[in-house]
Amino acid sequence: MLTVHQINKTYGINTILSDITFTLNNGDKLGLVGPNGCGKTTLLRILTGEEAPDSGTVIRHPAGLEIGYLPQGFLPTDGETISDFLSTDNFSPELLSQALLQAAEQLANNPEDESLQSAYSIALERISTSAARAVEQEEILTRFGFKDFDPATPVQHLSGGQKTRLALCRTLLAKPDILVLDEPTNHLDIEMLQWLENWLAAYPNAVLLVSHDRTFLDKVTTGILEINPLTHTLKAYAGNYSSYVIQKERETEKQWQAYTDQQVQIKRLRKAAASVRSRAKAHKGGKADPKNTDGFSVGFFADRSRETVAKAKSIEKRVEHLLTDEKVEKPKRSWNIKIEFEDTPESSRSVIGLVNVYAGYPGNMLLENINLQLRFGERTVLTGPNGCGKTTLLRTITGQLPPISGKVQFGPSVRLGYMAQEQETLPADETPLQILNRIHSQNETEVRSYLSKYLFTGDEVFKPVGLMSYGERARLSLACLVAQGCNLLLLDEPINHLDIPAREQFELALKTFDGTILAVVHDRYFIERFATCLWIVKNRKIQQVYL
Repeated sequence: MLTVHQINKTYGINTILSDITFTLNNGDKLGLVGPNGCGKTTLLRILTGEEAPDSGTVIRHPAGLEIGYLPQGFLPTDGETISDFLSTDNFSPELLSQALLQAAEQLANNPEDESLQSAYSIALERISTSAARAVEQEEILTRFGFKDFDPATPVQHLSGGQKTRLALCRTLLAKPDILVLDEPTNHLDIEMLQWLENWLAAYPNAVLLVSHDRTFLDKVTTGILEINPLTHTLKAYAGNYSSYVIQKERETEKQWQAYTDQQVQIKRLRKAAASVRSRAKAHKGGKADPKNTDGFSVGFFADRSRETVAKAKSIEKRVEHLLTDEKVEKPKRSWNIKIEFEDTPESSRSVIGLVNVYAGYPGNMLLENINLQLRFGERTVLTGPNGCGKTTLLRTITGQLPPISGKVQFGPSVRLGYMAQEQETLPADETPLQILNRIHSQNETEVRSYLSKYLFTGDEVFKPVGLMSYGERARLSLACLVAQGCNLLLLDEPINHLDIPAREQFELALKTFDGTILAVVHDRYFIERFATCLWIVKNRKIQQVYL
């Protein structure tokens, strides 16, 4: 269906994509993975025609192949309503009715014209399809939280997450030959994720998607395409995400073995070359036997010296060949954030107590009569559908939002660290260097060294927060929490904008954190490996479940 051959793309002197080649066939479900900034979105834009490659080709089979593209964000047209946004030319009831009426009139005037007969049949089929689509549209809108929305609601009045979900609804409803989805799982709760997984798994056409949700990739994909951030090349792996991880581990083990074997071989050859040269030097310094009058001894040692030097050069040439043409690179991972929670101060055994807490806003009660205890060392995940009050509860605990009634009690010695969902607590006009300097009065070299652990290097330490991506803000928020020495972390979607390598490092860091954590997370892969307890929001109540 889609053949990509030797795509190359650069921005200035920076190479983004190099010799990208792969094929997407009908029914394939491929996941595109790699760290943030490696070129995934650029590749999708090239495939959909939004951007041109510097060289290479993208061939569609057949030429009229329809591609439905969900970008990471979009700007709605001024005044465009939900109904307008979802009504495309192919499915607008008014346009379909007009097309059918026009086809019927033309056919009545020329009943024997086969082209008009075909046009009328197509118009009639589209009317029939439109009816089925209306039913499906209601199902999809309900699943993504738009059941009670007035169709006349302006799209620009929606939140960022709602706009993303609405764009996903329209893309799915179009049912193109190829679905190209750039992070479709952002802003979806677990129920939405599970529904989308089932829908995509049953979708008969091709799908190419970017996602950092490993469970989602496991459930949907039949193959993984990985962009290497060092070489900017792409490699295809068969199977889902778990299969890809196993294959990558085997590749790394194989590379380590090859690298180790080559280092042993190089060491052995260098030792041999040094030994040979020592012998050559000894031969060259040898003296003829004065009793030998035929000169044989001098000639013999001279010949042996030249022969030995040639042998040494041959060995050294072999070593040089191993270090260049046959060199096995040492396996390394350059994407990772280095996160370490150090010197966590101790707190009391009871960290948070919620006593008869009612939380929400005037005229909008979200949580009722909450009585819960969060104890020292617990890793609790707060989960539930979008809009049920998870963020509201965290804001109530932090004191940003007073409870409507009830009390939030903290144990002695609790030092609270809060990571907001969109990192809005970071000052937009300050740089990472300024923010960390305020937390710790260290010299610039020490602060820059600390920030480098979170991938802030070079001039990036001078970049204002207001100009940062969400992923960069998430990394900076983590750096601040660690530097503050908190023993209680309230994390609102902490990994939402992190790529898979960064998520893995964050998970490892949390395992070494000695304090208490309450986190809002929708990543099931993360939850399975992190949580010791769940707080499940349903019908304004919270159920506590220990794992």
